[in-house]
Amino acid sequence: MPTRVSDFTSQKFKFFSFLAMALLVYVHGYDLNERYLQPWSFVDEPLTFTTFSEYLLSNGLFRFRIPILFIISGYLYALHDSKPYGERIRKRARTLVVPYLLWSAIGLAFTYVLQLWPESSAVVAGAHLQPFGDTPVAQYGLGQLWVSLVMAPTPFQLWFLRCLFIYNVAYPWIRGAVMAKPRVTFGVMGFLWLATFGAWFFEGEGLLFFTLGVWLCKTGKDIDARPSWLRLGPTALLWIALAAFKTWLAFFHDPRIPTGPAASTIARVVALLFLHKAVIGLGMLVMWYGIDGVVRWAMARRWFVWMSGFSFMIYALHVPLINYAMIWIFPLVQGVPHYRLLVYILLPTAVTAFCVLTGATLRAVAPKVYGVLTGGRGFAA
Repeated sequence: MPTRVSDFTSQKFKFFSFLAMALLVYVHGYDLNERYLQPWSFVDEPLTFTTFSEYLLSNGLFRFRIPILFIISGYLYALHDSKPYGERIRKRARTLVVPYLLWSAIGLAFTYVLQLWPESSAVVAGAHLQPFGDTPVAQYGLGQLWVSLVMAPTPFQLWFLRCLFIYNVAYPWIRGAVMAKPRVTFGVMGFLWLATFGAWFFEGEGLLFFTLGVWLCKTGKDIDARPSWLRLGPTALLWIALAAFKTWLAFFHDPRIPTGPAASTIARVVALLFLHKAVIGLGMLVMWYGIDGVVRWAMARRWFVWMSGFSFMIYALHVPLINYAMIWIFPLVQGVPHYRLLVYILLPTAVTAFCVLTGATLRAVAPKVYGVLTGGRGFAA
């Protein structure tokens, strides 16, 4: 196995970490009527340029991000597995669990403050982020606080940290399984991924890719060399075409199919699910192997390298901020033509800039606080 990554691979890891966080804000800035996206989500409103574009991007072309992050995480964790298990888990508790709990508490406290006034309380209610509906945070009991802080935090994107910590704890068993019987291991994990399996703190969504990262590292695969069988042009076209077809299918679902509404719905859900997974896989291949020139250009710019140091701040801070901002801003701009598309384009950009500037200010003014909140990330940039 490699003992270190090349300078270019290290640059790609940093580039994709930032890109994934920037695109994540756009995914969570999806502002159609039904805002919580599943792989099989339908769109129950008219097909327009705005609705098609938002679904195509947020629930299609941008979905390669998290799997790539899990691969990077698995690869890097396997790269340093010569260190004692207990030492590594204690470090991961500091860099994953502590930020998870702190940002969960920040999101809940922010919600509590907004609920102190009727106008801002209506914004919270409109976002539908709280696990206990319209019950104010001030009225939560201990059990509800536990759920809101640990089980279902208001910043729902924190699930990634929770899953990553669990995978790190299980790393010796994951490594043993994938090295001893890779086909069986990938078969089981691939099934869990295709099924979008999730139960309590165990998520099958990232396990396949974390394990793939471990396997790539431990077998010494050259992750920068494009496979000879991969033709980027046709693969990119297929990626875009399947994402567009999936988007079209999410709008045009006809319950009058002879097999009946229930069977028709199940068939459409299964079709959307498998198209979703195919789009993810193709997107990962196209993006990882197809934009090396973009990576080199971006990582040669000091401003981009500096900005990429705040990837974790973008990740941790953007929700619930963008959700509440969306509810607040919509009534103000409803008279503007194409206001939903404009909000979709501009609001995530503004939120990303706010997160970067907040991180830069906090790092300069209170570096110790910044270090605790980010798990020590972002100091080298």
